[in-house]
Amino acid sequence: MARQLFGTDGVRGRANSSPMTAEIAMRIGMAAGQVFNRGDHRHRVVIGKDTRLSGYMIEQALTAGFLSVGMDVLLLGPLPTPAVGFLTRSMRADMGVVVSASHNAYEDNGIKLFGPDGFKLSDAVETEIEALVAEPAKIKLAGSRAIGRAKRLDDADGRYIEAVKASVRRRLDLTGLKIVVDCANGAAYKVAPTVLWELGAEVVPMAVAPDGFNINTKCGSTHPELLQENVVMHGADIGIAFDGDADRVILVSEQGRVIDGDQLMATIANRWAKDGRLVGGGLVATVMSNLGLERYLGERKLSLVRAAVGDRYVLERMRADGYNLGGEQSGHIIMTDHATTGDGLMAALQALSAMIKSRKPASEAFRAFVPVPQLLRNVRVGNANEALAAAAVTKAIADAEARLGKSGRILVRKSGTEPLIRVMAEGDDSDLVRTCVDQVIEAIPQTKAPA
Repeated sequence: MARQLFGTDGVRGRANSSPMTAEIAMRIGMAAGQVFNRGDHRHRVVIGKDTRLSGYMIEQALTAGFLSVGMDVLLLGPLPTPAVGFLTRSMRADMGVVVSASHNAYEDNGIKLFGPDGFKLSDAVETEIEALVAEPAKIKLAGSRAIGRAKRLDDADGRYIEAVKASVRRRLDLTGLKIVVDCANGAAYKVAPTVLWELGAEVVPMAVAPDGFNINTKCGSTHPELLQENVVMHGADIGIAFDGDADRVILVSEQGRVIDGDQLMATIANRWAKDGRLVGGGLVATVMSNLGLERYLGERKLSLVRAAVGDRYVLERMRADGYNLGGEQSGHIIMTDHATTGDGLMAALQALSAMIKSRKPASEAFRAFVPVPQLLRNVRVGNANEALAAAAVTKAIADAEARLGKSGRILVRKSGTEPLIRVMAEGDDSDLVRTCVDQVIEAIPQTKAPA
C-alpha cells in the first residue's frame, strides 16, 4: 500500500483541511489505539502539543479516538516534542502523540506518533495505521465499560525540566553567561528559559507569549534575524533559537552570526571524542549536510554517515549502526544517550558545555570548519514525482553532476512536508554551484517562481 497520509515526519497539512481535520484526527486516534492495544493491561497514551490554535481541536479529536478504543489519555498541554518521547517511556505509556507542525506557520498542524520506547514509529507501523484509517470499519470499538478515561498531567513541565538538567548532571554551570533565548512562541516557551535560569544563566527571553497565531512568526530557528539583533543589542554571550516544537535548535554567536546544525554537530562530536563519549567513531547526518563537515570529521579520523533527509531516518541509521550522535543541518540534533528524538534544549546544553570547556567565545568555539559554498533553492510544483521524472530534469542533473565532479555534489529531491522540489548544490567554486542550481531549476516543468 502506498503511503498517502504519513510523510517524513508524521501527518501534516493545513488545519481544518484534509488530512488535518477533526474527523481524520479522530480516526488516527482510533487506528493507532487499535494497533497499540496489546495485552490485557489498561492501555495509556500521552498527548502533547505546541501552541497553535488548531491544537485544541486536533488534541480533542485524537482523545476521542483513543478513548473510543479503550485507551486512557494523559494530556500534557504545550510541551516540546522530545518531552513527549521522554514522558511516553517515563509514564510507561503504550504510545505518545505530538500535535505540531514543527517550524510551519500557525495555519498548519501535524500529528507525530511515538511507540512505547519513546521513538517515532517505523514506516511499517505507520502504514498499518494508515490502512485502518482508510477502512475504519475494521476498527473494533471498546464496550461501554471499557471506554478510556482522560485527564491532564499537571506536572509534565517539571518532569521534563528535571530530565533536561539531568542530561548534563552537575558539570554544567552557566553562571556569568548572558543568553538570549528565542522560543518561537512555541512549545518551549516555559521550559527553555526555566532550565537556562536554573543552571545559572542570565536569561533574556524572546517569543514567549504565544497567542495561537504567532508561532514561528518572524521568530524561532527558521527566522533568526530578530534574535541576531537582540544578541548584539543586549551584549549577550550567545543566542539560542528553537522551532515551534523545540526538537531543533540553532545558535547565534556574540557577534550576531548564525551557527547551524552542522557546526553544532562538529563541535559536539569533537568534544565528545576528546572526552571518550563519542560512540561509533563519528556521527550520522543527512545528504543535506555541508561537505565541509565531512572533511572536518575526516581530518580527525571520524566518520560521517549520510542518511535520507528527516530526523527519523537519521535516528534509524544511528540505532542500526551504533552511533550516539547525529542530526541535520537545520538543527535537529539527536543524542541517543539522552533522548529518543531531536531535542533542541538538550543539544543547546551540550553545545554550551563544549563552549565553556573551550574557553572561547561562541564565534570561535562553533567555527569548527569553513563551510563549502552551498546553495539551496525550493520550487513549488503541482506534481513533484512527474517533474522529477521529466527527461529534461534528469539530463540537467546529470550535467550538473559531471560539471561539479569530485569537488562538489548536487541533490534534487521532493519535500516530505510541502509541495516543493528542493535543489541543492555545493562545491569549492561558488559560481559553478549557482550555475548548476539555476540550470536544474530552469529544466523543472510547470513551476512557479522559486520559493
